[in-house]
Amino acid sequence: MTGGGADARSAHLPVLFAQVMEGLRVRSDGRYLDGTFGRGGHAGGVLDQLGAGGRLLLMDKDPEAIAEAGRKFGTDARVAIRRGSFADLGTWDLAREGLDGVLFDLGVSSPQLDVAERGFSFAKDGPLDMRMDPDSGESAAQWLARADDREIADVLFTYGEERQSRRIARAIVARRDTQPLERTAQLADLIASVMPRGDSKIHPATRSFQAIRIFINRELADLETGLDAALACLKPGGRLAVISFHSLEDRIVKQFIARHAKAPPTNRRMPVVAEFVPTLRMIGDATKADPAELAANPRARSAVLRVAEKIGEAA
Repeated sequence: MTGGGADARSAHLPVLFAQVMEGLRVRSDGRYLDGTFGRGGHAGGVLDQLGAGGRLLLMDKDPEAIAEAGRKFGTDARVAIRRGSFADLGTWDLAREGLDGVLFDLGVSSPQLDVAERGFSFAKDGPLDMRMDPDSGESAAQWLARADDREIADVLFTYGEERQSRRIARAIVARRDTQPLERTAQLADLIASVMPRGDSKIHPATRSFQAIRIFINRELADLETGLDAALACLKPGGRLAVISFHSLEDRIVKQFIARHAKAPPTNRRMPVVAEFVPTLRMIGDATKADPAELAANPRARSAVLRVAEKIGEAA
């Protein structure tokens, strides 16, 4: 996953920038990891607060994001760069040495949306790809060419909460028998042709494109793995900051923090197996963009930031 909220006008104005910096509580000599570099807006903010003894680790699946990280920060001795999913951060020796802060900015970045060739946007015709790492796994076109209508419907409903998932899936299978679906415009037009007409301002293909992108990139599975890895690598007192852009992501983050911060409900009829020992504490409430930021960057409207701190002797 790569930074989902970069402002289309400037990579230096990512969503909830000030709130993320406050949540991470950057120390000049600390060690931090940005698991979704994107175009480096948040990373630059962290680096500005690090002294000579600080360290910033940068990750991203996207080769273009990694190339940008190299151009911007590759000569800085405080910075280390690794291409890959944050789900694998626990395999990076530099991360296992202990982190004072971890940031995940989920979803798809503005550069990815704005480049038609990446295939993320139904608003721009391009190859039906949708892979954040174009060198790994199936493209959306390849998956849609082989999946049966039940699998397609399940993905659209599970990851896009699309109520018309079965109708859309049947239409996709019927169309591909006569014409391969290889372009984003083809898929968007097909979905629009079978969706009931209403007064919604949301394009009929919105939920389906979201669902296919999440599935193709294993975004929710990677998020669950990445959260566990981040907790394991954080030092006591270290902060975890996660920006989500839709309810499925946010639900996973919210439940992860709650599971490690609050004792589960007890049943008086059942014996207590072990005393609950919290490993996280929630820092403030979920945060959203204010009106000024929304006016400057409408893509921030669905962003939700949650911050938690690892509990320990140093906390």
